Amino acid sequence: MGSNGIEEWAGSRRLQTLALHFRLQKPPSPPFHDGFSKKAAVLICIFQGDGGELRVILTKRAASLSSHSGEVALPGGKVDEGDADYVDTALREAKEEIGLDPSLVNVVTVLEPFVNKMGLLVAPVLGVLSDKEAFSPAPNAAEVDAVFDAPLEMFLKDENRREQEKEWMGDKYVLQFFDYEADNKKFVIWAITAGILIKAASEVYQRPPAFLERRPKFWSAATKDA
Repeated sequence: MGSNGIEEWAGSRRLQTLALHFRLQKPPSPPFHDGFSKKAAVLICIFQGDGGELRVILTKRAASLSSHSGEVALPGGKVDEGDADYVDTALREAKEEIGLDPSLVNVVTVLEPFVNKMGLLVAPVLGVLSDKEAFSPAPNAAEVDAVFDAPLEMFLKDENRREQEKEWMGDKYVLQFFDYEADNKKFVIWAITAGILIKAASEVYQRPPAFLERRPKFWSAATKDA
């Protein structure tokens, strides 16, 4: 599991303050949720960019995967039997997918889970990369085509954003799409990944997005059942 030492947070007082804020608000890692046979965790790993902005590590899933192939995602995956908690899952999967050493991640908290339309519960684990120079992405070619990072605050802005109305079992909702370019490659961050990042950015920056959200009701199924 990643280090919990506040004093080594990439030399950033901003990130230290962020960590302390969350730890006063909620426990670092809640127990697994009952009532969901399928559970997963993703890692929202943020770091301070060269310009002082907060950035988040993202992946593009391999085109050969059977589900969500070629889509942008956060590092993560399904809970294994040996995982102690969601933090264990997220850190293990991040190491397997992109070669991120768990010791480089200072875990801050676990945000409220999301549930997709297939009933998979996804717990977002928020962490800080303690030393960005020590992380050299090593994507697992069987799972990941690319590793890149994007400004976290972009998920609160109305720029490079579009939306699409959907309906599921009588529930009308809107999915958000964010267009982003990195290293001359174009990426689209959308659906539940975009929803998780909007939530994370809202928590980190302590303000709502500059656009109206109409989230799917099923995303909050775990919260309602709690």
